[in-house]
Amino acid sequence: MSSEAYHEGDSWMTRNGLNFKSFTKRHYGSGIVELERPMKARHLHMIAIGGSIGAGFFVGSGSAFHKGGPGFVLIDFMIIGVMMFNTVYALGELAVMYPVSGGFYTYSSRFIDPSWGFAMGWNYVMQWLAVLPLELTVCSFTVTYWNHEITVAAWITIFLGAIIVVNIFGALGYAEEEFWAAVLKLGATVVFMIIAFVLVLGGGPAGGRYDHYWGARLWYEPGAFNNGFKGFCSIFVTAAFSFSGTELVGLAAAEARNPVRALPGAIKQVFWRITLFYILGLFFVGLLISSDDQNLLNSDNPYGDSNTSPFVLVGKYAGLTGFDSFMNVIILVSVLSIGVSAVYGSSRTLTAMAQTGYAPKLFSYIDRSGRPLPSVVFTIAFGFIAYVSLAASGPVVFDWLLSLSGLAASFTWGSICLAHIRFRAAWKYHGHTLDEIPFRAIGGVYGSWLGLFLNAVVLVAQFYVAVSPIGKDVATAEDFFKVYLAMPIVLAFWAIGYAWKRTGWLKIEQIDVDLDRRELPWDEINEYRAQLAAMPAWKRLFHTIFV
Repeated sequence: MSSEAYHEGDSWMTRNGLNFKSFTKRHYGSGIVELERPMKARHLHMIAIGGSIGAGFFVGSGSAFHKGGPGFVLIDFMIIGVMMFNTVYALGELAVMYPVSGGFYTYSSRFIDPSWGFAMGWNYVMQWLAVLPLELTVCSFTVTYWNHEITVAAWITIFLGAIIVVNIFGALGYAEEEFWAAVLKLGATVVFMIIAFVLVLGGGPAGGRYDHYWGARLWYEPGAFNNGFKGFCSIFVTAAFSFSGTELVGLAAAEARNPVRALPGAIKQVFWRITLFYILGLFFVGLLISSDDQNLLNSDNPYGDSNTSPFVLVGKYAGLTGFDSFMNVIILVSVLSIGVSAVYGSSRTLTAMAQTGYAPKLFSYIDRSGRPLPSVVFTIAFGFIAYVSLAASGPVVFDWLLSLSGLAASFTWGSICLAHIRFRAAWKYHGHTLDEIPFRAIGGVYGSWLGLFLNAVVLVAQFYVAVSPIGKDVATAEDFFKVYLAMPIVLAFWAIGYAWKRTGWLKIEQIDVDLDRRELPWDEINEYRAQLAAMPAWKRLFHTIFV
């Protein structure tokens, strides 16, 4: 039953989750109930372009500069950017064809191997369950930038309460919060780049570090590249972590009013995030902050003190009164936004898994306002782990939580690329043509092969620095697993899935490409294609990539 049909007769308060009736179970008859679908095109666009910009970008990038220098930071972020560009386009093609909640898990089960789908589903849930308490902790530490006297526990409670309030409004609460948070994050990043450009040219306040022409001196002394090949490899995990959450736009498509129209445009916005915000923003940081800056020495953990953020340090060193506090507010909004995303990503995937028998049936419950209530409550409960930061053993616990989330996204992205490759092979095998695919990945199957290869490169590079980290010949077992814990856990999930379902790698002829395909508005699609074909080549290319 569709959410629109079900809501007939419900009050506005019930539809928006604001009374007790809204928490009662939705009785939908047989089949899988649809989640609420309140998201508009503007929500998807902003989730795509700014949704995952958070602590990894603003704080964790300091560690990347220290380990590899500004040259390797740019190279690694460009490589991960190319990987994400192809991954998100592959996801867009699949999500328009089969827009279902918990899409990443579903695509792995459908096009690769049900056992691997089980592993990817639980890997994705686990990733966000680990991220939530980390985000709450960095929120509380960020506030201590202004006030050290109020206990961290009080701030954790306030921010956890804010996340709960947002989730009362369900998908619409998530969408609106992400929209306005993304507007703020992107606006602040643009402001930062304009100010950074002026500072590089020597336009900073008199008496500040940048009151004379600064240029690219830091690329010569202390240099653009640190720690050789190890420095190059060590940045990959920071770069990958900074892009975590980009794939949420595909998950959100299941709760969009018209994903066929809204999703392709949203997918194309990822190009702007990669080039304009990540690459250009970090380029300016590399010009202004030295890779051997003592403040960056404490930035190994992207959930550490925001005083180690190179974006905050620029304002401090320039003598721009209030700019460091302004950037700190942006960091606070960013990490709180990622906390909301953590609840959204984990709960929707957990509900999808429950509906297909890969998680306890309890989590299939959806209330009258379209919220997957038990899944949301279960995810938020993990936020209370943030209070462990008050204990002496808190840092140790958080190192292990970070190890769970650090590489998990690479498995998700690689699986999306592989699922797209397998989908295209099955599509051709069953006699379909590319013209029947309404939105096609710009790199086609070759782009997905490139994305899959680059994901493998990230895993291999991180394995290398896990075995032989910077400053050591060989790591201890504890150091290794603090970096590479996600791999054995994913393999364990895969083994459990296989033992339970007793299914292996799907043959191409076993893949059903017609089951649950979306009914598409082909008149609209063909009209748009005709308009596109009539355009000049340059305009056609512009529309294909950006519009």
